[in-house]
Amino acid sequence: MAKFKDALEYHSSGRKGKIEVISTKPCQTAEDLSFAYSPGVAEPCLAIQKNPEDAYKYTAKGNLIAVVSNGTAVLGLGNLGALAGKPVMEGKGILFKRFADIDVFDIELDTEDPDEIIKACQLLEPTFGGINLEDIKAPECFYIEETLKKTMNIPVFHDDQHGTAIISSAALLNALYLVDKKIEDIRIVVNGAGASANSCAKLAIALGVKPNNMIMCDTKGVIYKGRVEGMNPYKELFAADTHFRTLEEAAVGADVLFGLSAKGAFTKEMVASMAPNPVIFAMANPDPEITPEDAYSVRSDVMIATGRSDYPNQVNNVLGFPFIFRGALDCRASCINEEMKLAAVKALAQLAREECPDSVCKAYGNQKFVFGPNYIIPKPFDPRVLLHVAPAIAQAAMDSGVARQPIEDMARYIEHLESTQGKSKEIMRMVINKAKSDPKTIIFPEGDNEKIIRAAKELVEEGIAKPILIGDRKKVLQKMTELNIELDVPIIDPAESDLTDHYADELYKLRQRKGLTLTESQRLLRRKSRTHFGSMMVRMGDADGLLGGIDTHYPETIRPALEVIGKQKGLSSVHGLYMMVFKKGVYFLADTTVTIDPTAEELAETAILAAEKVRMLDIEPRVAMLSFSNFGSVDHPQSKKVRQAVEIVKERAPDLVIDGEMQADTAVVPELMEGFTFSKLKTSANILIFPDLNSGNICYKLLHHLGGAEAIGPILMGMNKPVHVLQRGDSVDDIVNMAAIAVVDAQTA
Repeated sequence: MAKFKDALEYHSSGRKGKIEVISTKPCQTAEDLSFAYSPGVAEPCLAIQKNPEDAYKYTAKGNLIAVVSNGTAVLGLGNLGALAGKPVMEGKGILFKRFADIDVFDIELDTEDPDEIIKACQLLEPTFGGINLEDIKAPECFYIEETLKKTMNIPVFHDDQHGTAIISSAALLNALYLVDKKIEDIRIVVNGAGASANSCAKLAIALGVKPNNMIMCDTKGVIYKGRVEGMNPYKELFAADTHFRTLEEAAVGADVLFGLSAKGAFTKEMVASMAPNPVIFAMANPDPEITPEDAYSVRSDVMIATGRSDYPNQVNNVLGFPFIFRGALDCRASCINEEMKLAAVKALAQLAREECPDSVCKAYGNQKFVFGPNYIIPKPFDPRVLLHVAPAIAQAAMDSGVARQPIEDMARYIEHLESTQGKSKEIMRMVINKAKSDPKTIIFPEGDNEKIIRAAKELVEEGIAKPILIGDRKKVLQKMTELNIELDVPIIDPAESDLTDHYADELYKLRQRKGLTLTESQRLLRRKSRTHFGSMMVRMGDADGLLGGIDTHYPETIRPALEVIGKQKGLSSVHGLYMMVFKKGVYFLADTTVTIDPTAEELAETAILAAEKVRMLDIEPRVAMLSFSNFGSVDHPQSKKVRQAVEIVKERAPDLVIDGEMQADTAVVPELMEGFTFSKLKTSANILIFPDLNSGNICYKLLHHLGGAEAIGPILMGMNKPVHVLQRGDSVDDIVNMAAIAVVDAQTA
């Protein structure tokens, strides 16, 4: 009962429903209003009248989808009617926006007359870039979609039909791969004859299933040639020349059972009668035709998928429609054809065979997903689906001649898609591209750590860096074997390396006046501290940078690096920087990790180093030195310290846009800054320098966890050579990002 109450509360709390319309242009002044409406709006109107294609240039048409329904087949709930189906259509809009940044208007039509639905959609063509038909019962849905595809010049896609078909077909390809069966040899039974079943059957045949190896069943049994009862032209397409008359008979010896019907339609006896290594897709919602528990109780060689999120191998339509429409809209396809559907199938199947990123595992309670019987289809929250499916759709549209605006540079298009997933993706893609232009050698002291090995694989495959792993060679190789990773990178075991004695001599010379004996130096490098060994490699020029700390505390990486590599000449300290990425912008916060109570000199160093780092990212720095005071409004030693730091920076870096001391809101709200006409900082700052570690560390963690900012860092500034410290919870993506930053550091050193 609690679940039902929670669902109603979710939809009714706060602003009612699940969607709203947000302006993408400013409308704060009279001038804004004149552009948004009259008289300024006349110009785009006249331009579109001259050239209708300009609608894609001056309006939201190219990124706007209509989700159209009459509510006659709502989820597993049946004919609820147009109004009762509205929550589903709003939900569809959320999914379009969340997964592919596509805007949606949901349109519920109060009619069961298919011709009225057709006419309504045709009349709406000027408004939308595409139409997603939803929850319309069969056989009317077939007629509606077929007619609209013939008469409209924008993509029309009935997701209930094709979405399930595309996702399940991708899973089918992978299931057959795992059980070593060829698709042209299998016998498949489809239970259900509605919209989804019809499309699943058609797509399976397009992928290679022989028509005479497919049996379709409805509530009256097998659809066979000569059957009269309950037939229609769409069922007739799948009438088989067979002696089977019941689902039970058809299941005997079948390789695959596709369920698009009702709870309990598949029995244990049916599962037991199937061929060896059977594949079962029980996709009825909310309850499958047979549960995995019941299927496994009969035989252990079964592979099963359902529509449920609480079982492995969920066939979820959200893996399809947002990305299919994204690719279709971006190349301005006139339709979604068979070639595009097959491209989506193959892209999804291939993606499931690739290593699953940590971000996806975290989204599902830190479960591990490895291609196999319990992972044959990607997860809905896998951000790579957009980057695989949308380009495949666009390419298929171009290859099949239905793209009216072909994509000229597919690599750049993929980068653009990645940038839509967040500002951090856009920024890090720029850093990664810089790193790729001249990859450097990066040392990883924790070379036997699983995440480090997986990150090293990605760094090599992407050409971002040249990793060197430090650790026990046997353990590192054993871990690679466990992870099924083949990686040709140097593995250095300090206990066996020829370099160790040479490094020990150099370390002794460096630290002999710091209490280190030669014997202790040898023991330290050979057995105690791989971070010391890695730092010596960087110091001696055998590597360009070091990245460590995923298994240790922060000081355990910084201290050896400072002892061996040291800080830059002339600096009083090293400093920590975090990149905080919000949906609409990025801010850089320092010092957030190193100096507890900095002097004015150290604050000035932090500001100058942060500005240099930000310029490295091709962002023009604007620095605010923060305090509880605004430009002398409070005369206190702490605010005086910040004021003094500003003067030091202005003397050393006169071209840098910087000011302070100032309060945090003054730094980031342009309207507040306008009152201080004397300041060089005419708009909001993008680098915020905190007066002490307390405020910096507290602020970045609150922004990350409560403010929704993505935190990239910590980026260590002021070292003689690139050294960065990982955190214990870092994902593989985090490690790759920090390695790219280390490479770019090395390039500019």
